Amino acid sequence: MATMLPQQDNSNTYTFSSRPRALQERKKYRQQQQQQCPAGYYGNIMYDRRVVRGNTYAQHTLPVTAQPDPIEIQRQHEIQRRAVARRRAKAQQRTGTPHPVEGRIHTEVQTELYLEELSDRIEEVDVDTQTDAFLDKPQTPLFIPGKTGKDVATQIEEGELFDFDIEVKPVLEVLVGKTIEQALLEVMEEEELANLRALQRDFEELRNAELAEVQRMEEKERRHREEKKRRMAQQQAVLKKEKDTSDKIAARAFAQTYLADLIPTVFSTLRDNGYFYDPVERERSHPFEIETSGGDGETKAVITI
Repeated sequence: MATMLPQQDNSNTYTFSSRPRALQERKKYRQQQQQQCPAGYYGNIMYDRRVVRGNTYAQHTLPVTAQPDPIEIQRQHEIQRRAVARRRAKAQQRTGTPHPVEGRIHTEVQTELYLEELSDRIEEVDVDTQTDAFLDKPQTPLFIPGKTGKDVATQIEEGELFDFDIEVKPVLEVLVGKTIEQALLEVMEEEELANLRALQRDFEELRNAELAEVQRMEEKERRHREEKKRRMAQQQAVLKKEKDTSDKIAARAFAQTYLADLIPTVFSTLRDNGYFYDPVERERSHPFEIETSGGDGETKAVITI
């Protein structure tokens, strides 16, 4: 691929040339699992190093001998017409500025904080492209290896190899014998299983009877133990009650014996000590004494009458 542009005085003119090379074969069918693109094949031209970055609208130069394509010119006019129609529709939808009052006119001014020089807007054009879709790859046919060698055939007549009626007897004897033996083994196994089930059932019954007897004896022992404890508790309560009664009787007898001579002895002792006396005789035999004391607690005088 080679692209040659005429030399111009403008130093920004882009020029590129490369050696021609054969294109890689493009597969007709789409693979079920897409693999990575091989070296030299790009799915997106934006990753191609040969694509120039930046604004290239000022570099649209055609060779001197080249003629413009009428279809391309018509498409550009159509795009421009659609852009103008789109801008008109937006302008109609946007609320416009009201008309100025009489004697005044509208003037375009900037309302930003910092003034900025306005420049011409670069024209922008949207261009789309569409590639053909990949076809589904047909199913891969079954691999059949090629035939090698030579085909050889032989013919065997009836009765040459063996006589079926004679040769089948051993086979039948083995089959019937094995079948009967297997049946006998199964019958014996069933009888043995039945005997084992009967023995197990008898053992279960005997064990249940023994468990019931053990439970009965344990219950009987428990009742005897509880009865023994209850009788011992009753006997201890009776003995304690008898002891308390005997202690009370002994205490009562001792109190009666101790208090029998207590009252006369007390009265006689009190009488001997002079607690029980005749007031008249006491006044005659004992003068009446009056003690007076001073303010400081000392006895000042004793008056005898």
